[in-house]
Amino acid sequence: MSRTFTIRLTPDQANWLATTARKTGVAQSRLVRDQIDRARITAKQGFLRHLGTVSGPRNLSTRKGFSPK
Repeated sequence: MSRTFTIRLTPDQANWLATTARKTGVAQSRLVRDQIDRARITAKQGFLRHLGTVSGPRNLSTRKGFSPK
């Protein structure tokens, strides 16, 4: 690793990190790096992260009053 980064965690965050590390057997630092990588990937996807979250007809032209004639 080429850089050290120090952060302050809330008690809830620290408890989650310690518990997750203990349960999974993965180092706390590895968990933090994984979450940063996950956030980077999500940021690159932009609006695609919302894909599949909107409900309604697949084709808006099937809505009543908007059908092609």
